[in-house]
Amino acid sequence: MRKTIKDNIYENAPKEISQAIFESKKIKDFLPSPEKLVLKEKTVKITLNLNKDSVDFFKSKAKKMGVPYQTMIKKLLDIYANTFHKNNA
Repeated sequence: MRKTIKDNIYENAPKEISQAIFESKKIKDFLPSPEKLVLKEKTVKITLNLNKDSVDFFKSKAKKMGVPYQTMIKKLLDIYANTFHKNNA
């Protein structure tokens, strides 16, 4: 049998913790399943000339984070396109 919060008895808990537990709400699991994390996106290779300062910025940030700078630029473009696509749909 699985224990739930209702099964637990909190004795001598500080008032603020007791109140927080009492007022808490169960939230729906919002994380994607592992199967949804490995989907391959359709991509298209392009050649693009960018401002050197912009590329240097992404290279610097990417190096600190240990990710490819192209991935950061791609994500930025994806977010921009999705934002305006949804707003103009």
